[in-house]
Amino acid sequence: MRIILFCENKYAIDILYPIYQEAVQSPDNKILWYVHQKKIPLFPLSEEVPYTNNIQEVYDFSPEATFVPGNIVPYYLPGVKIQVFHGYAAEKKDHWVIRRYFDTYFTQGPFFTKGFSTLAKKYKDFEVVETGWPKQDWIKKHLHSFDTEKADLLAEHKKSQVVLYAPTFSPSLTSLPHIKEALVDLVHKKDIILLLKFHPLTKQEWIDEYKQLAESEEHIVWIDDFNVTKYQLMSDVMISDTSSTIYEFLLLDRPVITLRTISTDIYWTNITEPDQLSDAFETALYDEGAIKKRQWIKNNYDPYLDGNVCKRMLDATADYINRHGVPKKRKLNLWRRYTSIKEFGRIKR
Repeated sequence: MRIILFCENKYAIDILYPIYQEAVQSPDNKILWYVHQKKIPLFPLSEEVPYTNNIQEVYDFSPEATFVPGNIVPYYLPGVKIQVFHGYAAEKKDHWVIRRYFDTYFTQGPFFTKGFSTLAKKYKDFEVVETGWPKQDWIKKHLHSFDTEKADLLAEHKKSQVVLYAPTFSPSLTSLPHIKEALVDLVHKKDIILLLKFHPLTKQEWIDEYKQLAESEEHIVWIDDFNVTKYQLMSDVMISDTSSTIYEFLLLDRPVITLRTISTDIYWTNITEPDQLSDAFETALYDEGAIKKRQWIKNNYDPYLDGNVCKRMLDATADYINRHGVPKKRKLNLWRRYTSIKEFGRIKR
């Protein structure tokens, strides 16, 4: 099978990488990464995987399947177009928007399958298959890979716990303008190291402000790595706002604290004022109600933590092709075609 791993944004890299690792196990698979240079000028896997920045090369590759964690993929590319999602943030409205670019949606768990199956009946031009989320395969494989690094970090700082602050980048949703003093207070009061890991699309002024904070505070550490999952695995508690990474952390069965989340269904500890952070930190660690809610998330958002998600995805893709053949292109209205061409350019057929 000829496979395209479609990276429009930097966050797509560690979502698609487990699919790549599974696909290369078969000599029958030929794999090419598309990396959108405008948004990913430096591709961290450039020495490891075959990739191109040229959409014409992607078309000439004649893919049979394209895996996409983003919201858009060029309609003119041949092959089945597969939505694999960039997280679990069901409360964000655009998570449920059907843009008509995809032939099939590979959902994370029963909650998402139910929602997208309802939409599939409405639109009648895509299928839904429940597979789990690909990044969970990487998590399964590396669950204890960073234990030594964590232990060394705690020993260096003479602290007992690691806390991760991973906010969203959206100006209307982020806690970044409000929480800084409360974070400093938490570090001063509690026996913790605080890791700062920001979304790649975070405004530069906030990045600069918090980098400076890390330089001035002994037990606050700025993280420049693109892979947030590593630092989730190293952390005991996570602080955020309205970010899909919340659910990734809950699936590890670890406590989360948010500031002013927009989520209507809250399965963690949410505070409405920054000065509540220190007290919330103490209760979040031992809250039996929150523990039960985390179990609900595991059962309904993504129960597929077995390390076989990507195998299921590749099998489901092969099954789609066996039943429908390889689509030549995706039929779209003029606006969607224009949007596709505007973002990725034209090709010569």
